[in-house]
Amino acid sequence: MRRDVRILLVGDDGVGKSTIVTSFIKDYYVPHVQAVVPEVTIPPEVTPENVTTYIVDSSARSQDRQRLDSELRKAHVICVVYGIDNPHSFDRVPTYWLPYIRSVGVNVPIILVGNKIDLRGGEVTNEALEDEIFPIMSEFKEVETCVECSAKLPLNVSEVFYFAQKAVLHPTAPLYDSREHVLKPACVNALKRIFKICDANKDGILDSQELDEFQTKCFSQPLQAQERAGIFDMVAQGIPDGIRDEGITEPGFLYLHTLFIQRGRLETTWTILRKFGYGADLKLTESFLSPKFDVPSDCSVELSPSGYRFFTDIFEMHDKDQDGALRPEELDSLFSTSPGCPWTKEGFPETTFTNDRGWVTLQGWLAQWSMTTLLDHKTTLAYLAHLGYPLPSTIIPSSSSPSPSTAIIPVSTTTALQVTRPRRSDRKARKTTRNVFLAYVLGAGGSGKTSLLRNFVDKPFSTDYQPTRSVLSVVNAVEVGGGERYLVLQEFGSKYESEVLRNQKKLDMADVIVFVHDSSDTNSFSYISNLRQQYSLDTLPSLFVATKSDLDLAQQRHEVQPDTYCRRLGLQVPVAVSVRTGQMADLFQTICRISMDPVRAIPGGDRSLTLASRLKYYAAILGVATTFSAGAIFLFRVFFRPPGAALLGLGGWTGWLPISRREL
Repeated sequence: MRRDVRILLVGDDGVGKSTIVTSFIKDYYVPHVQAVVPEVTIPPEVTPENVTTYIVDSSARSQDRQRLDSELRKAHVICVVYGIDNPHSFDRVPTYWLPYIRSVGVNVPIILVGNKIDLRGGEVTNEALEDEIFPIMSEFKEVETCVECSAKLPLNVSEVFYFAQKAVLHPTAPLYDSREHVLKPACVNALKRIFKICDANKDGILDSQELDEFQTKCFSQPLQAQERAGIFDMVAQGIPDGIRDEGITEPGFLYLHTLFIQRGRLETTWTILRKFGYGADLKLTESFLSPKFDVPSDCSVELSPSGYRFFTDIFEMHDKDQDGALRPEELDSLFSTSPGCPWTKEGFPETTFTNDRGWVTLQGWLAQWSMTTLLDHKTTLAYLAHLGYPLPSTIIPSSSSPSPSTAIIPVSTTTALQVTRPRRSDRKARKTTRNVFLAYVLGAGGSGKTSLLRNFVDKPFSTDYQPTRSVLSVVNAVEVGGGERYLVLQEFGSKYESEVLRNQKKLDMADVIVFVHDSSDTNSFSYISNLRQQYSLDTLPSLFVATKSDLDLAQQRHEVQPDTYCRRLGLQVPVAVSVRTGQMADLFQTICRISMDPVRAIPGGDRSLTLASRLKYYAAILGVATTFSAGAIFLFRVFFRPPGAALLGLGGWTGWLPISRREL
């Protein structure tokens, strides 16, 4: 919300602009004042809205026109003053002043101020005043209201500046159509979203408990029983379907806000809208949808326990038939407070675990959000905001408050996320606290990558081969190491594959590279070998997979066969699987285990580790220094040839230390 308000007074000479300002500051009438009063600054602590207020006087003289134009462009709200004793000054409001303000290109709220009410002869009813002002307000929508005052008495002077502040901080125009006397569509949509979020049990009404939680979130205290009864009576008298089963319905909620606005209590509606993230344009603000959340390099983002609890609770709220899955109508209802399902283009719910009818289960739902948070945490943050995180029942009272119901700790959507420890720290410690892992699945077209991904999310095997053209991502929970982890598998079309492998930042996100080849296709493995030569992939944990093991094994057209190739890299031989027959050899558990302890799956990684530890051990025996540099490790790699490498003529050294060639 704006923290300052700049109020400009304009109008014909002699209508009392300067006197109004002076009477407001001094709280009494000053008969002789300057033609133009200097700018006045009101500190926030003495204003009802707690904002710094600047009051600027102006001159109507032609020689001061340039300064007037400048002040018009700086103003947040403009008070057009006319003299009640001077009908000509009133006539010039719609014929001169309002068109002139528009001609300068200014579009801010305008308050009409009728001064010198003490000089009016006779009584004037509100109806007569409305008849006088309504044509102007109909033609000039920027006019918020009209206030009559007397700077001499003084009377209603403070109200002039109060309404001017309100016009800036709590404007009518975005909320209410003064001509039709109805809420504007954007306001209706915002209030409907708020109602749906606060309707925790999704029964179409806000009952007493839900109203108290709503009131506490917005105003830091629940409704008193007498206040609640008064609201219910007021709504029941105004709209037939506004109250049902001792709760307020959505039409009743909208009617209540219409009354607030019509009775000048716009601050109530605006306070509620802002608590739920809306800005002056009745759109969710950028700071609400995308709060600051820093992620250091080599770290990833996961849902925190409160994040998983929120997505679990909102799933269960919308699972009305309690069958453990969200049918399409329930899913639409869940996303009704947001722009819609964020994964439609990705083929959801085929990307995660579903029941036999293709409806996403709680397991699949949590897995999908785990994947989204890992790959694009900004989307998760935005949807946490759209969906109403935290739910009203989980808002935390302030422990420092004498009464827990009178103060609420603001809860940011960032509390639903957590940043993991850097991967290099995990690899050094050879253990991880991370719960979500990412594996890139690479291989030649037709090698069975898509079938692997579909099998992972329990989708049936299909012989209808359709090459992946962009990016296919799937996720599921995997039982491993006595706990449950989420594994994300990504397959790329040919164009995207090269883009990812050239992007070091993308490569750093991967926990494992899964190289897939068709064991029945003689040319399949060469694609993997060429891929590894073309890109720098030796530093990444790797797993080789031979698919279609139910078919005849083909001799690969490659200088060495896959088993030998993997042994030379110090890796396990390819895992043989068959999606068609369901023989998966615990493939996905193996990928998770590598993610949790990746050192042994880095080409040469386990050999380097073993060699380093052995060198330190034997150096201690020989009584030499136990600190070995990378260069020393490299020299020992030269002297001790790896399997299949040429001997360098120092074969005698191989018998000097009892280190097997396999370890080297």
